[in-house]
Amino acid sequence: MKILILGGSKSGKSSTGQELCRRLAQGPLIYWATMEPCDSEDEARIVRHIEDRDGMGFETIEKGRNIRDAQVPADSTIMFDAVTALLANEMFGKGCVDRDAGLRVIEDLADLSGRCSNIVCVCDEIWRDGTVYDETTELYRRELALVCRKLAESFDVVGEVCCGIVKCYKGSLNEILD
Repeated sequence: MKILILGGSKSGKSSTGQELCRRLAQGPLIYWATMEPCDSEDEARIVRHIEDRDGMGFETIEKGRNIRDAQVPADSTIMFDAVTALLANEMFGKGCVDRDAGLRVIEDLADLSGRCSNIVCVCDEIWRDGTVYDETTELYRRELALVCRKLAESFDVVGEVCCGIVKCYKGSLNEILD
């Protein structure tokens, strides 16, 4: 099963994704963390996420770029948190803007999703606010939207979380969440 969960900041995406993974898993549970902390706010978010999944049985992979390098068991269920940070790391991680990062992320996530039993990818919806930003930010937002559109095309389920409530746009989570 391949699931894409979208939502705003602190919408419940990660908690929903973790629960989906726990219910789907028949092999190893992997929490794939992509955030590379830049400040104390990032560090606090990481601590909160670690505390949230404590005791759930997740093995953690902390890899925020070059994700094809990581080995995962074929029967694993991966909670991939998040596409948003992966693209930022790939696009801006070398001190310049990598305009090919979006296509690489699409290919890398397609590769990863083909090497495990289940994957739940979460992504922040940062392209819907109607505000026009500087050129670099707009490029990032367009690339993130492209990555999510491509994942949505190939994934089994696409849902949005708002206030912890999931609305599916493609496929269904009823049999998993009930």
